[in-house]
Amino acid sequence: MLKCFEDGDHFELQDKLAFKLKHQFQGHPTLSLDNLCRFIPSLPKAHVHYSKGLLQTGDDFDSAPVDHPNGLSITQTIENMRTVDSYIMVRQPEVDPSFADFQRDLVNDLQVLVQRRGWGNRIVNPKLYLFVSSPNSVTPFHIDRFSNFLMQVSGSKTVTVFPPWDERVVAPHEAERRMADEKGPAWKPGSQTLGTPFQLEAGDALHIPFVAGHHVKNGPQDVSVSLSVFFNHRETAHRVRALLFNHAMRPGMAKVGLAPRPVGKSAMHDQLKSHTYRAASWMLRGLNKAD
Repeated sequence: MLKCFEDGDHFELQDKLAFKLKHQFQGHPTLSLDNLCRFIPSLPKAHVHYSKGLLQTGDDFDSAPVDHPNGLSITQTIENMRTVDSYIMVRQPEVDPSFADFQRDLVNDLQVLVQRRGWGNRIVNPKLYLFVSSPNSVTPFHIDRFSNFLMQVSGSKTVTVFPPWDERVVAPHEAERRMADEKGPAWKPGSQTLGTPFQLEAGDALHIPFVAGHHVKNGPQDVSVSLSVFFNHRETAHRVRALLFNHAMRPGMAKVGLAPRPVGKSAMHDQLKSHTYRAASWMLRGLNKAD
């Protein structure tokens, strides 16, 4: 039985298509603005990133905190969130003890879901992310290296999600580059009609499939608080390694006019690339240790 999410047949779409559902964290005191004002400024600086909120869909998602600072301290930003154009992302808020229960319950639910799908007995590298942003804030277009459930706690937002593996939205080399923690994919305005907008109110959750492009626009009325859980499982872990394999092979193949077969076309080919990449990584680590 799931503790954090509304159960149902919608989970059959996991990592294929985006879908809405309900979460069970509505009204939880840990996610109140009062508690956020208390604990966010106390976190290590490496866990907190913030910028102006009124960005553009095509802005660079990763460099926004550097390219678009709001000129305030983190404490000033939180205290004035309703009136100051700002966006805060907290990476792994579970370092604060008040989030320990969230992480445990979410991980337990995710384990149940991947076991149901036959994706192994564990989830890989689960992480929480907390987002606090001003009315009308925009999160630029990007893809994540994980599967994701986004839970809206207060305020509202529209999340536009694009089909994963659609080359009209994200070119193969862009997805591969992103897996290598390099530059994210470029926003292609002509692809906007390919996305599906999901309106999220407090209590709603949204599944964003692995490598599905998406961008976000907050509602105009109130501060938006949302919590995401990012994770991988056996199948997405295979695809991460397959993308890294392609990324490593692409430059050499390009010299002879070739390109690797895109990931997401064949599960068999993706698994072969995954196993090859993992074996090569083990061999390289062994050689480095020997040196």
